[in-house]
Amino acid sequence: MKLNAAELRNTEVWAKAGITLPQFDRDAMIAATRKAPQWVHFGAGNIFRAFPAALLQELLDKGREKTGIIVAEGYDGEIIDKSFAPYDNLSLVVTLKSDGSIGKTVIGSVAEAYRIDQEAALDRLREVFRAPSLQMVSFTITEKGYSLSGRAGLLPDVEADFASGPARPQSYIGRLAALCYERYKAASLPLALVSMDNCSHNGDKLFAAVDAFAVKWTEAGLADKGFLDYIRNPGKVSFPWSMIDKITPRPDEGVKAMLESIGFTDTEGQVTGKNTYIAPFVNAEEAQYLVIEDAFPNGRPALDQAGVLFTQRATVDKVEKMKVCTCLNPLHTALAVFGCLLGYAKISEEMKDPDLVKLIEAIGYKEGLPVVVDPGILSPKQFIDEVLRVRLPNPFMPDTPQRIATDTSQKIPIRFGETIKAYLASGTLNVRDLKLIPLALAAWVRYLLGVDDEGKPFIVSPDPMYETLSAALSGITLGQAGDFHKTLEPILSDSGIFAVNLYEAGLGQIVEAYFAELIAGPGAVRKTLQKTLK
Repeated sequence: MKLNAAELRNTEVWAKAGITLPQFDRDAMIAATRKAPQWVHFGAGNIFRAFPAALLQELLDKGREKTGIIVAEGYDGEIIDKSFAPYDNLSLVVTLKSDGSIGKTVIGSVAEAYRIDQEAALDRLREVFRAPSLQMVSFTITEKGYSLSGRAGLLPDVEADFASGPARPQSYIGRLAALCYERYKAASLPLALVSMDNCSHNGDKLFAAVDAFAVKWTEAGLADKGFLDYIRNPGKVSFPWSMIDKITPRPDEGVKAMLESIGFTDTEGQVTGKNTYIAPFVNAEEAQYLVIEDAFPNGRPALDQAGVLFTQRATVDKVEKMKVCTCLNPLHTALAVFGCLLGYAKISEEMKDPDLVKLIEAIGYKEGLPVVVDPGILSPKQFIDEVLRVRLPNPFMPDTPQRIATDTSQKIPIRFGETIKAYLASGTLNVRDLKLIPLALAAWVRYLLGVDDEGKPFIVSPDPMYETLSAALSGITLGQAGDFHKTLEPILSDSGIFAVNLYEAGLGQIVEAYFAELIAGPGAVRKTLQKTLK
């Protein structure tokens, strides 16, 4: 079996291998999309293929939708070149369930796929954005995708686009803003721009980025004055908030071997020049959640019939905080940091470690849940129960602490800082009662030394703050005793990292003390963990 449209006609072979094929007329879907596009998605990575694209496939299979998705990639064009074009825009999604069963589905809901650094692709997208039928443009481009600035100021391509206008932009958001300008010029047609990225108030981040271009271009006379009003009118262009949750690790060698054993031969994985891990297949967990603010000025696909929850913005906010600040993400980060320090290579293996299970149970149930507001549509207690009992222990999910540890400095403000802030704002809770969250923060600083609990060096996962932080910690070695305040104070007082100044919050000295214990020598991480859990 090979992954292409012609091969799918041999349905008996696929059925024998237990692989489910699209149940709709794909040629008709592609033609309908060409004529009246409804959905464009930016970000062609694994989460898109395993989740939004699979949701639409369910609706196409049931006959509830007729058009597919037009996917556009603006960061890593090799994804289109190597994971879409050679396979007729098909993907094989492998769902690894906690009971050991495996779902295998060919996803055929992508009608067209483009890399937006090519002029022909932009011409087609300009045409799509002028179509009255277009309802929704969604995004999985990571939180960094919405950034217009770096540590040195405006990114060079953004600065150039601000000055040159919408005719030939080079930056990611500049190209998106220019496409929105096309829609504005086409009678100010309505549209929803829906961030599905895993970051707080994602719709606001997307709005701020697009709005910045609209401001610069209209102020400079490079775009009509009405364009800014158009972007800022939610009756014309909406920026709904959303919460997405589904784990899609890198393509796994074990999954590859399983697919080859049943006769599927298009399994070769690659790493792009921008370090994206891709393959014709995607492995993913079964659990998935997508909650979206119901703000669609031109209508929307019937995603509620595929399990998506549509609700009010305030409810999305509660769900997002529930997940990101308490019920999943902080637990993931704690496991990632301690997993790397204790020599683990799989999250599921960590969940066999009684100390680590106690750690994340305490962070979630004891320290986190007291400040969670129940969103009403999902139970925080049931959500965290599923995380701890089903999702994280799933031995068939090849997720690693090393992957989760990526960009930790960017995650800490939300995953831990918001809980600390909630304690400080509470009239009944004492922030000094927090024990395990400060331990996790100290362990992260200890992790940045790149030496595990046995004294062996390891590679610290990519992080935009790593170079700066590792330089600040460079004088510290395993087994060193002493007062680390002078070294740690600039780090622990940085509210950009922790969302608060930890000293002002009353936790700085606690984190310092934990760090001193964690650095005491080989075995100190385990010893400190066990001591704190008593």
